Amino acid sequence: MAGVRRARQETLRKARQETRREIDDFLRIGAVQVAELDLGDGTAAEEEGEAEDAVLRPGPGSPPVTSGAVFVLVRRAGLPVGTLLGQVPEGADPTRVLAGLARELPPGAPPEPLPAPPAASVVVATRERADQLARALDSLLAQDHPDFEIVVVDNAPVTGETRELVERKYGERVRYVCEPAPGLAVAHNRGLAVVRGEVVAFTDDDVVADRRWLTELTAPFAADPRLGCATGLILPARLRTPAQVLLESHGGFAKGFVPRTYDPEHPPADEPLFPFTAGRFGSGASMAFRTAVLRTVGGFDPATGAGTRARGGDDLYGFVRVLAHGQRLRYTPRALVWHHHRETWRDLETQAYGYGAGLTAYLTAILVNRPALLPALLARVPGGLAHARGLTAVRATGEGEGEGEGAGAVGAPGGHDSRTHPWPRRLARLQRRGMLYGPVGYLRARRALRAAGVEAR
Repeated sequence: MAGVRRARQETLRKARQETRREIDDFLRIGAVQVAELDLGDGTAAEEEGEAEDAVLRPGPGSPPVTSGAVFVLVRRAGLPVGTLLGQVPEGADPTRVLAGLARELPPGAPPEPLPAPPAASVVVATRERADQLARALDSLLAQDHPDFEIVVVDNAPVTGETRELVERKYGERVRYVCEPAPGLAVAHNRGLAVVRGEVVAFTDDDVVADRRWLTELTAPFAADPRLGCATGLILPARLRTPAQVLLESHGGFAKGFVPRTYDPEHPPADEPLFPFTAGRFGSGASMAFRTAVLRTVGGFDPATGAGTRARGGDDLYGFVRVLAHGQRLRYTPRALVWHHHRETWRDLETQAYGYGAGLTAYLTAILVNRPALLPALLARVPGGLAHARGLTAVRATGEGEGEGEGAGAVGAPGGHDSRTHPWPRRLARLQRRGMLYGPVGYLRARRALRAAGVEAR
């Protein structure tokens, strides 16, 4: 027994040393500026090194661009087409340097014209973050959508700050709703119950929405009567801390710049676990549903999401329920929000564990609420494991980095699987622990809901 204890202590000692090294490496990650560069419509002369028609702007809340590393969203005629990581030399013109790099990106397919978007509602769930909420609401009120409303759901408030902010600053332009039961899915269901729009969009209180976000996110519903859900592009608003840079260098929340439609009648060949790989479809900070469809499938499972013991998975649950209902899902990168990533190592630890827990919690929720889907999930497991082994091999060797959409931006934070910085093993272990906990957390969350008198799905 003494030998076993010594071996265990030695293992723990080595793990602590490894984590310490990883944190030291993490703290050496430097800040990156965030900006957006519009190349215009391409009609002006583009001599080598010239940038007559390019317009460079700092990212939301960022100072003007100077020398150093810059993460750039590249637009053409106002539409997002890719990202790159540029290095501006001391004394150089940032616009000229970055425009030269941006013109090496693939031009992308010509944008398809959009139909008139349907009437929409935007739901923002929040809890005790009035300053961030105000920034998000300012961007939402500036949307160019012709017919929309905004509903703020104050989730389990401790103070009256959110209500006071909405009533004082936004008056009748924003509706305030209070949901006393904690949990993001509970708050989203509360919003779903009161909205009036044909399409309901959800975003977070820590985003800044691009002016065309709501139009681009909701217009596809007018073109496709079988569209049940749409998701959009999420980019970092700031890359000031090592945590923000590390997260974004591993893809962040971005899903690339190629639009894609997922159809349950024609499962994608490159998604062997479809539709259970819901994290590939988008994220809760930029998602919209046909209101009638989301109500028909019962909304979100209230035992999932931040603020519950399940820790997450509410958005993934919504995606799969809509696809299982026979509806299509559309990813549209022209619908852009800027997200304020978490800022510290401790935040990343919490986030990694929560992602793992949310993943298995939502799968548990799907099987609890739709047990008929179990055979489909089991049938997809062998192919999914083979696919996962392939991805693990690529990550271990570093092959394929920078490939796919935006390949001209090799090594760029936000580039497709660029992995500029190694992902700490400590965070990977926490995510695996979260995956083991997820089903337990979900069942505990259901019990807590019943005790609180909230109906579980």
